[in-house]
Amino acid sequence: MSGGGTGGHIFPAIAIADALKKRLKDVEILFVGAKGRMEMEKVPQSGYEIKGLWISGIQRKLDKRNLMFPFKLISSLLGASRIVKSFKPDIAIGTGGYASGPLLFIASKRKVPTLILEQNSYPGITTKILAGTVNKICVAYDGMEKYFDKDKITVTGSPIRELITNNKITQIEARNFFELNEKSPVLLIIGGSQGALGINRAITANLNNICSLGIQILWQTGMSSFTEASKAVEENALQKSVVVKEFISRMDMAYSAADIVVSRAGAIALAEIVAVEKPAIFIPLPSAAEDHQTKNALTLVEGNAAVLVKEKEAVAELFEAIKQLIPGGKKSLELKKNIKKFKTPNATQSIVDEAIKLIEEK
Repeated sequence: MSGGGTGGHIFPAIAIADALKKRLKDVEILFVGAKGRMEMEKVPQSGYEIKGLWISGIQRKLDKRNLMFPFKLISSLLGASRIVKSFKPDIAIGTGGYASGPLLFIASKRKVPTLILEQNSYPGITTKILAGTVNKICVAYDGMEKYFDKDKITVTGSPIRELITNNKITQIEARNFFELNEKSPVLLIIGGSQGALGINRAITANLNNICSLGIQILWQTGMSSFTEASKAVEENALQKSVVVKEFISRMDMAYSAADIVVSRAGAIALAEIVAVEKPAIFIPLPSAAEDHQTKNALTLVEGNAAVLVKEKEAVAELFEAIKQLIPGGKKSLELKKNIKKFKTPNATQSIVDEAIKLIEEK
């Protein structure tokens, strides 16, 4: 199992691994990640062994860090070769991220069945490179034939962690967990596992206005914005209305507590918000490859199931968008009704089905 760099690659991999454990007796699962990245911490916390490769991504702009890439690539290919030789896998599954490239490449060259997951509407570099060598590509969107061999594609949707899909936590329990008022509406801010500077700036600029609506804020800032966000809350004496977290590990609690969500439009965030059926405002990362986050969000926006605000307009427009989604209002009810149409509750099982088929065919 390989995938990492961000939660959008790691958590789907863990979801697939958990489902494989339930379906297959005596299955042995080994994760392969990139040294120094968050998977080296998050995967062991989920109960799985992980080995690290010395690998990183290519910087899209001219950057001296790219000078080390050839050496890292050779090192990671050799490391992946040793892992495949010693572990002798029956299948290799990648969910994207730096480490999945070398691992799946080596596995495919050694005739190990390979499956890769592409959750975005525009494929990442790793998936595009591997598309010609892997056996199966599981995707979240229709129309991916323009990027991949149609005979390799299966539309499965995005795998969601079981703690999200089988969430039985009540709103009151969740709000108590975060020390929020039980009765006042809650706005959840999530910028992905690493935070989102553009979203954080827009929230900081609108803190007083949002709280004046009687809305509480549960705010995941990421490491880089935590101190600044905490200072803004203190300066405006909003400690009773705003809970600031660098990272929220209990996203099941966070979603249960929330009435409205403001988020980036990465594939996993979008899939989780659909799964929990929350009215959402998406602020796509403008620098994402081929603007794929905007394309992800538009699948919901065009079905009147979410709201989109561009990052460059977020400071000026976010407050009005939030105001429209106050619980019980017309817009909020419309989004909650329409988002149900986009649910893919069996995504993880569908991917496991494809993996088992590849093993049986071998």
